This record gives sequence, C-alpha cells and structure tokens, in this order.
Amino acid sequence: MVHLAQLGKGADMSENQQKSSNVVWHDTQVTTAMRETLNGHQGAVLWFTGLSGAGKSTLANAVEERLHQMKARTFVIDGDNVRHGLCADLTFSDEDRVENIRRVGEVAGLFVQAGVLTLTAFISPFRADREKVRSIVGKNFIEVHCDTALEVCESRDVKGLYKKARAGEIADFTGISSPYEAPENPEIRVDTGSDDLNLCVDQVIAYLVERGVVQDV
Repeated sequence: MVHLAQLGKGADMSENQQKSSNVVWHDTQVTTAMRETLNGHQGAVLWFTGLSGAGKSTLANAVEERLHQMKARTFVIDGDNVRHGLCADLTFSDEDRVENIRRVGEVAGLFVQAGVLTLTAFISPFRADREKVRSIVGKNFIEVHCDTALEVCESRDVKGLYKKARAGEIADFTGISSPYEAPENPEIRVDTGSDDLNLCVDQVIAYLVERGVVQDV
C-alpha cells in the first residue's frame, strides 16, 4: 500500500500546497495485518460509482447493513455527508470534484489501514480520479459500478436536480452538462436500474466472499 503521505507526488501543486520538509511518515506498532486478524476480515474500499440517482448510497448502506450482520467492522463515507464537513469548501466544478475525490481517497486509505471495510458512495465521474484512489489503496480497492441508464436516474430525481440541470440552473451536472466516464473494468458491475436491491447486495457480498475479503456465514 502506498503511504498516504506520498499521495499526490508528482502532481501539480501550488507553492502553498507543497508539503513541509519536516513531515515524516510514522509507522505504528500495531500493523494493518494485526488489525485485520482482530477484525476477522480484510480491510478494503468498496468504491460505489454511478450517476446521480443510480442507487449508490442505497446500495452502499444495504451492503454495510449485511456486513454488520456478518460481524464485520464497516463505515460508509457518503458523498453528500462529506460535503457538510470535510469538503464543505468545495464546489462542483471539475477542479473541485477532483479535490473532493482526492480527500476522500486519503480518508478511505486510512480506514483500510485500520482494517475497516470502507464503503464510499460518490458519483466520482472521472476515471483518472478513481484510478488515483486505486493507486493509494492498492489491491484492496474494489470498484463497484452502479450501472443505471440516464433516463432511469432522471425518473428517480427525488431532489429535482436533473430538472434544474436541464433548465440550466445547475452548472457542471454529471450526465447533463458534465461527462460521466463509466468504469471499463470494474471489479463489480451491478444493474441498479432493474435488479432488486437484495439481489445487488447478494452480488457484492458474493464477490467479497469469493475474494476472501470476508468469511461466509
């Protein structure tokens, strides 16, 4: 796993963003492997990505509930929730979307080091940003594409966001005025547009068991 202190190495950063030369990575006495042994499962990031309305948060929370029933240590990092605190200073411009995902990747990486099964629900529209998070987390990054057609997402538009975006009231809205780059080879692709929620949960859990991340019960 790449140390989080190394994230962004080689990336374009302004002078005031450059890391201090006095910052040194400190390894802990309790290792990730020791934490995973205590937890009884591996630490991993399940990165749910898809259009607004694709069912990312719904599925992530349902998977967490199932994992909790399996006695796993879990945490959901929700896209809307981080906008209230960690990323409250960011807009929805392309530049700020990149920074939003970078910050979440940092946090998710820390959770993995703690041996926690971390579920994230973010549109995360750009492949490069998702691959950046993959490079942080390494083999424990599991991309879950909530594959739902745009018209289905619009029909679920409980927030009225698509309607506002089509009316030009929201700029840089993914799927309308800003692109969504769907995963080409995700670890898991779920049809959240037509499949039952429990079926989608079963699919994710089956993958985790097959891969040895968690033990079947």
